[in-house]
This record gives sequence, C-alpha cells and structure tokens, in this order.
Amino acid sequence: MMLRKTAVLIAMVFATLTTAAGAQVYVRIGPPAPRYEPAPPPPPYRHAAWDPGHWHWNGGRYVWVHGHYVHGRGHWVTGHWRQGPNGWHWVNGHWV
Repeated sequence: MMLRKTAVLIAMVFATLTTAAGAQVYVRIGPPAPRYEPAPPPPPYRHAAWDPGHWHWNGGRYVWVHGHYVHGRGHWVTGHWRQGPNGWHWVNGHWV
C-alpha cells in the first residue's frame, strides 16, 4: 500500500512541468470531460457574462470549479485547456 502511494505521488510530481519564461504550468494528463451543470441563473447585474464550470489543475490533480458570473464589458472568451508540445495548459478567460 505504501509503495502504491509513493508511486502515485511520484507520478503526480512528474505530471507537471514548468517553463522558466512565464512559469506556464503544463500537465501531461488532459482534463476529464466537463461535468454537466444546469443552465445558469439569470444574470445578477448588468454586463455579467457566464463563465462555465471547468477543471482546474491544483498541482496534483484536477478539481472542478463551478460556473459563475464575471463582470466586465465586451465579449467574454471562456477559459479553456489547450494541448501543446509540452502537454496541456490552461488559457485564462478574458474580455475582448
């Protein structure tokens, strides 16, 4: 049992890589499929955009972040995971 826990810990450590420039975190294992979330509630204020739920890498595993409203103006581009040559990395949501 202890050997298995150690192996899992080692796998988690090697699952992420960081680059010196920008400290972008890369994950070798892609995120799970998105979870189902019911339709969002009505916007709580003007200029609110719905940011849907997504998986977040916490350094050792993926954890689910529930959808929520963000405040701003323009068009909200939802954050998303992108696969590249170094693995998977998160692209933050932003306004355009």
